[in-house]
Amino acid sequence: MRQIRTWAAFAVAAAASAAGLAACGPADPETGGSNEPSLRVILIPADGGTEDGTRADYEPIFAAVGRLTQLSFDISVGQSYNSVVEAMCTGAAEVAFMGPVTYLQARERGCVELLAVGAEGGQSTYYAGILTRADAPFQSVADLKGASVAFGDVNSASSFVFQMTMLLDAGLDPPEDLSVIRLTGSHANSLAALAHGQVDAAAASLDSFEKAVAQNALDPTAIRVLAVSDPIPYPPLVMSARLPPDLKARLKAGFAQAHQAEGVSPEMIRGYGGKRVDRYDTEFGPERFDAAEAAMKRVDLALREAVLKKAGSS
Repeated sequence: MRQIRTWAAFAVAAAASAAGLAACGPADPETGGSNEPSLRVILIPADGGTEDGTRADYEPIFAAVGRLTQLSFDISVGQSYNSVVEAMCTGAAEVAFMGPVTYLQARERGCVELLAVGAEGGQSTYYAGILTRADAPFQSVADLKGASVAFGDVNSASSFVFQMTMLLDAGLDPPEDLSVIRLTGSHANSLAALAHGQVDAAAASLDSFEKAVAQNALDPTAIRVLAVSDPIPYPPLVMSARLPPDLKARLKAGFAQAHQAEGVSPEMIRGYGGKRVDRYDTEFGPERFDAAEAAMKRVDLALREAVLKKAGSS
């Protein structure tokens, strides 16, 4: 197995670890549930860590899968990308929505297996962007030398890692060449910092940008996309490696068939950013995350520490 550098110093929750899969037990018959296991789902905070943002994006697809499989899901949102990795690796959750980088971190620790990846128009990719104000003088990534830039979570592929590689490709040394680095914790927060004039540019996924525009959180005439990354594997749904094989198979079958199930509307087949997708691909191979792994290796520990130091002094 490839050795992937884990960036954060993990604070392992002993109580959650001891619980393991014990909490994945029968539903309470008094609440109308069956004897099927209730699976705990944790989501990375793609929309600022709010329950009503990120959770609302994924409730429809889990409702569709639950309707098909008779499984029930208890959905929560992690406080950070790293907390979602910890929840999966300590047994505090059985299913998670992760970014490509956090998936690779959890996979290296042997905690998770791929469950499903959203597919739209036959593709399972999305894009990271560097955005700026429409009236800003920047015409290329190289022009950001001396600029202030907001990034999301340091474990986010599309609000940190891929933008860092874009800056490197433009010949910039981010800690040295950016005047200010802000680590906001999420795509939404970075976009808000840009919209309020707190930074010259922001790192976010294009899906998050489109969602902010659709929700009237951003004026699309005031913001423009300065640069777009290479395709990134779509943020996956993963399942605990501890689950019994029959339950893993059942989950995969549920996601694979959800878009065709009776009583499931197309509106329920949604994914990252609440965007409708055509279906969920349960045959998406782990090797297709190689591009994300290569990008993560370029943004190594030394660079990350320098960025954190710069952000702390900004």
